[in-house]
Amino acid sequence: MTADPSPYRFTHRHLLGIEDLSPQDIVHLLDLADSYVALNRRAEKKQNTLHGRTQINMFFESSTRTRTSFELAGKRLGADVINMSPTTSAIKKGETLIDTAATLNAMHPDVLIVRHPDSGAVKLLANAVNAAVINAGDGSHEHPTQALLDALTIRRRLGTLSGLTVAICGDIAHSRVARSNILLFNTMGVRVRLVAPPTLLPTKADRYGVEVHPRHARRPERRAIS
Repeated sequence: MTADPSPYRFTHRHLLGIEDLSPQDIVHLLDLADSYVALNRRAEKKQNTLHGRTQINMFFESSTRTRTSFELAGKRLGADVINMSPTTSAIKKGETLIDTAATLNAMHPDVLIVRHPDSGAVKLLANAVNAAVINAGDGSHEHPTQALLDALTIRRRLGTLSGLTVAICGDIAHSRVARSNILLFNTMGVRVRLVAPPTLLPTKADRYGVEVHPRHARRPERRAIS
């Protein structure tokens, strides 16, 4: 079992969003994740950290990288992993999310990994089950694990998050990853710049405590044909 590199203890039952995390929580998660990097590069990757625990992956949106990443992580840590597909479950027949929560509770899982197209659906499920719930992306709300992965990648590459300036470019208004990144970098004191056309920026983007740099699309230059 990989030793926890920090005496700090994560006290949250669920991981629903970056908004709920303190700087100490984020550093703790990054340090712990960093300690597993070497494990994933070894020939023997299996550990017994989650031996006897049951992990259910519930992806109401199609996903390859995120679902596979969580499945691999659970198996490498020794958990019993079940992938639940809504297209082949009772949800397809009209069962509600609360009905599903009641069914899952009867199975006594330990961890639910949930991705859902509706913002707030993961929190609704978390309030109705006894298991710990990890948000793997809900609507346009948040994608906290992706933001943590981005922060870990930057920290491993540059050695720190302190004093950095990070530019987030593209369709920021509809990106749950961008929202989680903004929240995480703000929490860690990183200078954040949003660069996008005005139509792709969040409404009142400056309320996030970031620098906003709207960019208008340039019209292509007309060239004379000789």
